[in-house]
Amino acid sequence: MEEITSSPAAEDSRPARRDRSTRSAALWATLVAVPVTLAVAGFTFAKLAPDSPAAAPSPSASAVRPQSSAPVELPAPALAERPATVCRALVSQLPATVRDLAQRPVTAGAEQNAAYGDPALTVACGGSPAIVQPTDEVWSVNKVCWHAVQEADATVLTTVDRETPVRVRVPKQYEQPLQWVTPISDAVVASVPAAKTAPSGCSA
Repeated sequence: MEEITSSPAAEDSRPARRDRSTRSAALWATLVAVPVTLAVAGFTFAKLAPDSPAAAPSPSASAVRPQSSAPVELPAPALAERPATVCRALVSQLPATVRDLAQRPVTAGAEQNAAYGDPALTVACGGSPAIVQPTDEVWSVNKVCWHAVQEADATVLTTVDRETPVRVRVPKQYEQPLQWVTPISDAVVASVPAAKTAPSGCSA
């Protein structure tokens, strides 16, 4: 019986074909893997690279602020009959909001005091008039003349051309304090008579 044996050439050709197939598959895998790796690397770099910082939104009067509705502690000094009458008239004319600050209750003197927002912008009617030095600046806002005094945490604005003084304390968190007294000035004009005299810097 003739024995069938594989020739060396045939045995060599099979591994060669397998080798070529393996190399071809590896080449294709490399060709696919390289762009994918580059794409992933590029995406990762783009994600991790620091972007230009976006401009932070600037605070505005229309921005909604969280506000407490708890009563604001204010003193209520006794007033003579005439100032008390004027102050009641003023409080009745004050707006429900000052810009975006809602009105809040006060602990005392609701007939002469008011408060808005958190931190509280306060309005106090009556009390001592402002002391205005000849070199002090005064500011006219909606036909009301105000004198400003800077405190550590607030600007205190007091009317200097009215029969009964009205004092508004504007916390430092609220920029441009004169803008905050605009609606209060309207109430002052409507309810507090003008004084007989006023500092020279106040407009007629």
